[in-house]
Amino acid sequence: MKVLKSIVFGLGLLVATACDNEFEEVNTNPNVPTQVSPDLLLAGVLRNTINDQVGEAWGIGNIVVQHTAKIQFVNEDRYLWGERNGVWNSVYGNMRNVQNIIDLATAAGQNNYLGVALIWKSWLFSLATDAYGDIPYTEATQAKSGGVYAPKYDTQEAVYTGILADLAKANDLLGTSNEVLAGDILFGGGAGSIARWKKLANSLRLRALMRISGKRNVAADLQAIVADRAKFPIMESNADNAALTYQPTAPNQWPLYGSRVGSFDEFRASKSLVDRLLAINDPRLPVFARPVERPSSAGKVEYVGVPNGLGDTPALNYNGGPQGVSRVGLPFACLVCSSPAPVPNVARGLVMTYAEVQFLLAEAREKNLISTGSAETYYLNGIRANMDYYKAIVPAEYGINVTPAADYFTQAGVAYTGTTQQKLEKIGTQKWVALLFNGLEGWFDWRRTGIPTVTPGPDNLNGNRVPVRYPYPQSEQALNGKNRAEAVTRQGTDDLNTAVWWDK
Repeated sequence: MKVLKSIVFGLGLLVATACDNEFEEVNTNPNVPTQVSPDLLLAGVLRNTINDQVGEAWGIGNIVVQHTAKIQFVNEDRYLWGERNGVWNSVYGNMRNVQNIIDLATAAGQNNYLGVALIWKSWLFSLATDAYGDIPYTEATQAKSGGVYAPKYDTQEAVYTGILADLAKANDLLGTSNEVLAGDILFGGGAGSIARWKKLANSLRLRALMRISGKRNVAADLQAIVADRAKFPIMESNADNAALTYQPTAPNQWPLYGSRVGSFDEFRASKSLVDRLLAINDPRLPVFARPVERPSSAGKVEYVGVPNGLGDTPALNYNGGPQGVSRVGLPFACLVCSSPAPVPNVARGLVMTYAEVQFLLAEAREKNLISTGSAETYYLNGIRANMDYYKAIVPAEYGINVTPAADYFTQAGVAYTGTTQQKLEKIGTQKWVALLFNGLEGWFDWRRTGIPTVTPGPDNLNGNRVPVRYPYPQSEQALNGKNRAEAVTRQGTDDLNTAVWWDK
């Protein structure tokens, strides 16, 4: 027995010694980094958040602003949204890594990464506040650093003050350090990417300033940007578009390419979009919609949109059924939604485009918020830029000619003529067209301007009102109930119809 105990003791000592001597070596995976760096975080943050906005465009953005309509399971089209956590989860889920980039870049003196992270922080928080109103902002990323697990809700006005300050800071920081932006899948990370990020920072400032222009005098800030392009560069052409290019093979294809045909084909082109484009013979119509499969006469190329807000049965049977209404355009289609299959990486993940910048400047000039340039020139530039954008990305095999007719710009519905209000309506309508599949931006901008007219459908379930915000996620009642309640008391009833600060 003594011998046996000695053997067991010796074996135990040997095992303990072996584990102590080799544990770190055996349990260290050489293929997994133990420290992160900004480049390892940036690509995932960009991809995840842009893809999330493609999903929001598909599920709500295009529906509520009437770019598309539904023919089956029409709850979203009738404003019966229920819980909408997409924006909230995307922003706050990804903000952890955005904050990590900010912290790492600050510590290492990597001002280029810091500038990019501030831009992305600003864009993400703008999505959240425009969707919900008052949101956790100043304390939102302090769980790890400060132990703040129930962050206060800042007013939307305070959030926008922070967004504008961070975008201005990003403009000042970019280019003041030497690191190359590895992980920059949006602009490529090459020599010219820093300049494009600066243009995005200042272009987003224009968007933010116009967003709050009904609540704050922003004329001086707008003019300062447009009057000094050397200090505050903005997008100058489609080459500056913040548009994520997808890959032709999985897993980084257009996010909707792998959709189920049944789910995808619930969505069709809307009557609002089709009728407006038909009225002005717009060459972008075949980009956004496909001809019906069963036209009114044999061989006729016919586009028919579905009215928004119909009940299930009227929507499914509109114009004789699904074959009598236009599917969503081929550039945005899924793998099994066409024969032959669409090219998997035609559409882009849009953050902001040169066309939008031109429309913002056209509106600002028409309202005399800036004195630089011509409103008509900005307006026409915006239309041409959006057409040229599609002309460049749509494959030749689709047979779509995105070239306007000779009289397109002189016809009454397009020519920059009329009263100030009529001109603003033309700017807003063309901007609405250009914002298709740009996340929720079309809805945000419509809420601000009321252009174009969006009329709830006959079977809407929201008292004939177009929604103007997302309700807060129900999880906030359990996880951050006190601060959420304070925000609701300050802002108003937590439902679809309570306008946010800049919309009141």
